[in-house]
Amino acid sequence: MTFEAYSPAHITGFFEICDENPDTLHVGSRGAGVSIERGVLTCVKVGRTTANHCEIRINGRRVEQAPVSDAVVKRYLELAGHQPSIQVDHLVNVPIGAGFGSSGAAALSLSLSLNKALEVGLSTLEAAQIAHEVEVECKTGLGTVIAELEGGFEIRTEPGAPGVGRVERIPLNGGYRVVCLSLSGISTKTTLTDGEARDRINSKGRAMVDQLVRTPSIHNFLRLSNRFTLKIDFMTGKLRRYISKLTREGYTAGMMMIGEGLFTMVRENEVRDVVNIFNSNGDRGFLAVSKIDMEGAHLL
Repeated sequence: MTFEAYSPAHITGFFEICDENPDTLHVGSRGAGVSIERGVLTCVKVGRTTANHCEIRINGRRVEQAPVSDAVVKRYLELAGHQPSIQVDHLVNVPIGAGFGSSGAAALSLSLSLNKALEVGLSTLEAAQIAHEVEVECKTGLGTVIAELEGGFEIRTEPGAPGVGRVERIPLNGGYRVVCLSLSGISTKTTLTDGEARDRINSKGRAMVDQLVRTPSIHNFLRLSNRFTLKIDFMTGKLRRYISKLTREGYTAGMMMIGEGLFTMVRENEVRDVVNIFNSNGDRGFLAVSKIDMEGAHLL
């Protein structure tokens, strides 16, 4: 029998690292971002044998090393108390390691699927907490899981796992689309362990979260994301050229945290203009237009 769950991808515009608490449930980030209608569909098949065999595939290809997924499976085998054979298929329709929260989406959708498949009996919140803890331990993310469980356009006002951290949804009026261009990935683990990078992120991110809480809107979110991008100075020359072009045409964009990519949120009638700008330099990358996911991660 197959058990399936889906998690949206998520783009963070700015954030503050909050990882000094020894309890991983209280580790996380404060920040703001948006979940999109692209993400990770995870299918789990459980065999009746006691072979203790686990096979993980990403987009149909078997992988030998999948630290996040392996860690989630290990946690569930410990909870289940038996050792069945497990096949995990992650169908990922965003770039991996490029600022889309794909590892968090994979961990979350896998945790929800395994909870059902192995009849562990956790609540959705408890299953999401496992995904959060694994992300923190693997240093692949801090606040992604709580945002992807919530969905929508959100501010993470207090760090921590689902049920511990706090998330505030920002209401949306009208049909907005997220337009993004991803050129390459940036290692989240490297960034989170780089002292200088951490200092730049936290010195700017903390105040920006507070500003968005006071005035929550798409306009303010994009303005702050743009400012954060310029202040932390992670951008490549290519991204700077796109930012300049967008600004000249009246659009505000920010860097996808953390990846070599840019995003903005616009009305439907503005999508074509932004897409044309992203296509103007002829760079080979991943260009996507997406609706905002309002449901969050869930079983199918």
